[in-house]
Amino acid sequence: METPEASVALVFAGGEPVDAAGAARLPDAVAVTVAADSGVEHALALGRDVDLVVGDFDSADPAVIDAAVAGGAEVRRYPAEKDQSDLELALHAARAGGATHVIVVGGSGGRLDHFLANVLLLASPSFADIDIEARLDDTLITVIHRAARLSGAPGDLCSLLAAGGPARGVRTTGLRYPLHGEDLLPGSTRGLSNELAEPVVTVSIEHGTLLAVQPNLGGT
Repeated sequence: METPEASVALVFAGGEPVDAAGAARLPDAVAVTVAADSGVEHALALGRDVDLVVGDFDSADPAVIDAAVAGGAEVRRYPAEKDQSDLELALHAARAGGATHVIVVGGSGGRLDHFLANVLLLASPSFADIDIEARLDDTLITVIHRAARLSGAPGDLCSLLAAGGPARGVRTTGLRYPLHGEDLLPGSTRGLSNELAEPVVTVSIEHGTLLAVQPNLGGT
């Protein structure tokens, strides 16, 4: 039997479900699986056991929530008028459960403001103490506060975008256009549409936060 990784959590968001290729790349055994509102539908559709469902449940099918409960899930209901989105509540719950590495599944599609809020949420300073990556459709987003290793095939696109402020002292290896201690600024396209030159890329920063966006990948 595969032993769950003690510090890894899956968080299923609402919006469009992850495609079959992306689902196949998710780890089989994790410490905890949390669903944010209608994300429970995506989790159960993939045959995932859900430990916790959170949200105001304005979009989840009640029958699916009942099925999750029958499978052992805990449900935490919140009022519709709240200060945090369902995904933010799910991220806090995953961290409170001991996760140090969170994989967010879904969260794209639907309203543009929801999508933008979800992406910016990933880079929030509130979660700087945990590693976060997200599988949105066929795109992999990796949040970098200090350093990260990215993988893929040579020629794959990889954009480095500053979030929440300047990303200072950015250094990379394995990219076609390397950075040597340079700064990336919010709103700048300096880090857009870089490419992998090698199967493994390293990215480090001295200060700030980067979103490493790998489209047409879903996470290798």
